[in-house]
Amino acid sequence: MAITLDNLTSKKKSRKRLGRGNSSGRGTYCTRGLKGQRARSGGKKGLKLKGFKQNLLNLPKYKGTKSIRPNNQVVKLSEIEKEYKKDEQVTPGTLLEKGLISNIKKPVKILSVGKLSKSVEIFDCLLSAKAKELVEKAGGKIISIEESSKDDTIKK
Repeated sequence: MAITLDNLTSKKKSRKRLGRGNSSGRGTYCTRGLKGQRARSGGKKGLKLKGFKQNLLNLPKYKGTKSIRPNNQVVKLSEIEKEYKKDEQVTPGTLLEKGLISNIKKPVKILSVGKLSKSVEIFDCLLSAKAKELVEKAGGKIISIEESSKDDTIKK
């Protein structure tokens, strides 16, 4: 038999047309089976079909809580030794100008890394116990936030 255009056939299977009602010749349920979640629209996928344990796997991991208190910005005594001259004032504003801290609103803590040979006045900064000792040994002064606010009220 010769192959011509009128006797060519396709081996490809046509897909099932769903949701076309009774006239589609597939019965009243449109090949979706009887009632239930999978028979309705949107019911063949999603979290609804997974079991309870499977839903637990998709929850985000618990990573703890975030503190409402901001972290201290750390400044070393060796950096103060390099950047400041004798009898100069160390404040969060001057530290920001010299590029030792990035934000003036966050608290500043000075740590005892390195040595300090100059006497400097430190205002409104937290200090470690050893750093406080080294600053006082070098002849510097430490004025905390509470003390500076008391001095302002006395002067007025």
